[in-house]
Amino acid sequence: MPKLKSISEFTGKWFALIVVAAGALALITPDTFSGGTPAVPWLLSIIMLGMGMTLRLSDFAVVARRPWALLLGVAAQFLAMPLLGLGIANLLGLSAALTAGMVLVGSAPGGTASNVMVYLAKGDTALSVAMTSVSTLLAPILTPLLVLWLAGEFLPVDAGGLFVSILQIVLVPVVLGVVLRLLFPAVIDRMLDALPLVSVAGITAVVLFVVAASAPTLLSIGALIVLAVVLHNSLGLAVGYGIGKACGLDVASRRAVSIEVGMQNSGLAAALASVHFSPAAALPAAIFSVWHNVSGSLLASYWSRRSIEPQPAQRAVKSTRTTTD
Repeated sequence: MPKLKSISEFTGKWFALIVVAAGALALITPDTFSGGTPAVPWLLSIIMLGMGMTLRLSDFAVVARRPWALLLGVAAQFLAMPLLGLGIANLLGLSAALTAGMVLVGSAPGGTASNVMVYLAKGDTALSVAMTSVSTLLAPILTPLLVLWLAGEFLPVDAGGLFVSILQIVLVPVVLGVVLRLLFPAVIDRMLDALPLVSVAGITAVVLFVVAASAPTLLSIGALIVLAVVLHNSLGLAVGYGIGKACGLDVASRRAVSIEVGMQNSGLAAALASVHFSPAAALPAAIFSVWHNVSGSLLASYWSRRSIEPQPAQRAVKSTRTTTD
């Protein structure tokens, strides 16, 4: 098990480079991997099952303790990211398929890697985990409605089909994972070291299959779609932080909301786009899978070196204690 843990830690550390290499390989030999698209939803189901196994009921305690911060963060995620995706796609004149893909990425719940980034960034990890969990549970309802509202004019949107797919790919595996941990905690705890490796392998395979299936489109407008994704992610990070600051959240909570809003479950978006739209519509999600891990790591590294200043109330208490002493 120690060897497995070290392998998982290695793949987690170099995840971004592994995914970049996978995308490059898919572009070089697209015929090798283009037939794997039907496996994408199954791969995501396995990843979401693993996510469910990492959750405990105590992870949802923040809902009762600080509902305002949680509701603010989830609302920012499901409003800012879809609208930003649509706005950027229109600004850059992307095709209907790519526009639908941008909206779909923006309408996805939070990505599981965000929790690790928030922890490294000295952010509010409990809030991050709660946001990821709650947004994932809300996704079967909100994601299809948002895609229908914002992308319905570009492509036919089967909101009912999206709902069923998200139930199958996300909700059922996550709930099953939580139940398994409740029933067999000792067994699941022994498996936790392997879960990061499973997630990295799953996302890498998703990127391989999606990029290979849409290689001609990516090669023809690669720079433009990369620009769109970088703008989408960067603005999401900035808007998330700005909303948290404007609403009076402390610095640790702002960092959590920023990363949660900016980092999406792009693997889910790729799976849904592959099933309900086209390989081209899955391209924004595939590129997002690479880029948001790079940007998230850079931002977490920057914030990890910056101390969090005490809030006014904390400074007052500290001052009072110093005077008393």
